[in-house]
Amino acid sequence: MAGHPHVITDGTLIETDRCQTLGPTPGVDLWWPGEHNNHGGNVQVLTMPDGWPLWTSDVCPGREHDTTCLPAHTELLPSIQAWVSEDLATLSDLGYEGEADTITVPIKKPQGGKLTEDQKAHNRDHSRKRGPGERGNSLLKMTFKALRNVSVSPWDIGDITRAALVLLHIEYGRTA
Repeated sequence: MAGHPHVITDGTLIETDRCQTLGPTPGVDLWWPGEHNNHGGNVQVLTMPDGWPLWTSDVCPGREHDTTCLPAHTELLPSIQAWVSEDLATLSDLGYEGEADTITVPIKKPQGGKLTEDQKAHNRDHSRKRGPGERGNSLLKMTFKALRNVSVSPWDIGDITRAALVLLHIEYGRTA
C-alpha cells in the first residue's frame, strides 16, 4: 500500500457448481449467496487506485456478506487500521458499512429522506475513486478461466485465487 493515496477493497463471488452445504439456519445453503443465481464463494480483493490487485483473501461461503468476510481475515483489517490516516484511505462500497470507522464508504440515503448536495458530491467523488477497484476483480476472473466457475471443492477457491494473483503479477511483471 506504500505510496498510494488510497486502496480499494471489494468482495467478489467466484462461482462454483460442486457444493450444497446446509448452513446454521435450517434449509439455508451455506454457499448460496441469495443475490446471485449460482453457488459461490466470497473472496476479498485489495487493489491499488488503478485497480491492480495487490492481495486476495481465503474464501468465505457465498452466503456470508462482505462485512462478515473482512474481519474473518485477521491479517487484513489490522493492516488497514494501521495504514489509514487523514491522508490515506481505504475505499469500498456500502457492503462494508459496518466497518465505516476504518473503511471509507459512501453516505447511505436515510430511510424516507434525501441526501444533501454535499453528500451527493461526496458519493460521486467516492464512486469515481472506487470504481477502478472493480477492475481488479474483473482482471482476475477474465484473465483466468479457472475463476469463472470452480469445479473442485469450494474451499479451494481462495488458493486458486491467490495462485491466479501470483501468475498475474508474473505475467505483467508488476507487483505495485
